[in-house]
This record gives sequence, C-alpha cells and structure tokens, in this order.
Amino acid sequence: MDLTRVLHHPFLDDTVPLPLDVPFTARTAAENGVGRRDLAALVAAGLLRHPIRNCYVSAAIPDDILTRCACLRLVVPPDAIVVDRHAGWLLGAEMLLLPNEHLSALPLAMDLPLGRGRLRNKLVDGGQRLLLPRDITEVHGVRVTTPLRTALDVGRQRWPEPAITALDALHRLDAFSVAELLHEVDRFKKMRWVTTLREVAPHTDGRSQSGGESVIRWKWQQLPVAPPEPQVEVRSYGRLAFIDVGNGDVRAGVEYDGAEWHSAQIDRDHDETRRTWLDEDADWVIEPLVCADVYGPQQRVEDAIFAVMAEAVRRTRKRGA
Repeated sequence: MDLTRVLHHPFLDDTVPLPLDVPFTARTAAENGVGRRDLAALVAAGLLRHPIRNCYVSAAIPDDILTRCACLRLVVPPDAIVVDRHAGWLLGAEMLLLPNEHLSALPLAMDLPLGRGRLRNKLVDGGQRLLLPRDITEVHGVRVTTPLRTALDVGRQRWPEPAITALDALHRLDAFSVAELLHEVDRFKKMRWVTTLREVAPHTDGRSQSGGESVIRWKWQQLPVAPPEPQVEVRSYGRLAFIDVGNGDVRAGVEYDGAEWHSAQIDRDHDETRRTWLDEDADWVIEPLVCADVYGPQQRVEDAIFAVMAEAVRRTRKRGA
C-alpha cells in the first residue's frame, strides 16, 4: 500500500486497514493488505510499536501492562503465568509497582510451569517455578498467580520494608486472611528469603493505604515504644479523622504525605487544617513525612517516631497531673 501520506501523520487513522485499538500480528496485517515491509516502515516512523516478535500495536495505545498482556496473549504459550509484582498489579494491588510503572512498565514477570523452559522476549522477565492449580487464576485473559500465592512470592524479598508493603497491598484485596498466609509459609521452607516472609507475614495489615504507611508502621514496630496501629480513628467535636499510623493510648501519630495526594495547594491547606484541630481539639501529636523522609539515605522515620512519642508522653503526664 502507499504509505506516503500516512508517514507524515502523528498517529495512524482509520484510513489505514489495521487494528488501531488492540495489538495484532503480521498475519492479520497481511490479510488486510499491509505487508511486512510496510509494517517495518510504520515502525520506523514511530506510528507502530513492535514490542515482541510477530506482534504490533499502534503507537497511540499506552504502553501499559494491560496492553502488554494483550500482546502476550497473541504470541506466548497459553500456560504462561504472570507472577510477582505484576501479578499483584493485575489483581488490583497497585502499590506493588513503582510510581507510574504501569505506564512505562518494566519487563513483565511471567513464568512457565516447571519443565516447560523459560520465556525469552523483550517484554518478559521469564523463569519457571512450581505452581499448584490452586495458585493460579485468570485476569484479562491472562493466567496469573492468585492473591495468596502472589503474597507468598513477593513476601520473600531481601529487605522487610518492600516485603511488608507488598503483603499489605495484597491483603487489602480481601482475598485471604493473615492466618491463611501464615499457614502457607512452610511451603517455601529453605527457599531464598523465606526468613523475611516469616518475619513480616504476621504483621500483614491491609488497612495501610500506601507503601509509605506500611514502611512507617514496620519501623515503628521495631522500636521499644508503645506499638502502632494503621488508620487510627479520631473523633473530636463532631469531626472525624484517620491517622495513617499511630497509637491512640498516647495520641501520637506519624503520617505519610505522598506526592499524589498531598502536592496540590488545596491538599496542603486541608492537611494543615486537619492537623491543627487534631492538635488543638483532640490533643494529638502528629508528624508528617514525605517520600525522602521514608525512603533512601536521608530517611528519618525512627527519629520522627521517637519525637512524637516523647511529646505525646509529656502531654499525657500533663493531662494526668
């Protein structure tokens, strides 16, 4: 076909006899009169993406995980299984991915059953593992590990902070109980990082609303102070608030101000109003933390916890005097 006019457009339109809203194969293109040389020209012009062998997709379609799953359905074996963090995202636990990773996704974690080898292409980080039939479900036409099995996999990490974040996110799906999670841990005896899973699994709590809250709660639990709870309810003079992580007995809390919900001026004004009445009316000591305070070399979670606990204890003694 004559691509002269098409190659000067920013995106393909309906004058081109190709699917514009779903991935397609070279065979589908050929059946519509678009040969491989034409496909190569469209890819070179940035109008098509060629993510994996024999699969094409319009450049106007976002390069997200659902699109990648649609691509994979066309070309990978039907017994391939999405696993680990991407399985959690497909199941609805968005906290498992890095910020915006669902838009510019890393290679999908996708395995084959034992004995079937490994998947090898640009979209897949392939492997193989022993999965029982009860470990597998289906999402968007793609086989994926269940919430419980995904939790057992992503909970086996080197560091406890990402492990508890993942477990909390999956527990929020309300698809398994902590007791069920603990019952399954022995399946992975002697496997890599199972000691981390054993350590963090009993503390799994889906009430955490973000990864930052999970990390704060975990670090708090390691300190020799009154233990924390997630989403502590506070009522005062007809007002209601939920403290991200806190202890209601001493009225001390630490909150995570993630960029998504706390960057706009209207959000910051709301936070200031809310924390003012929590301080003045409810007598709570609150310390807000941002991403750099929780993650990385400058993190100060423990210092913040000790500070709010010390001030809260001082106020408690003053109230009792």
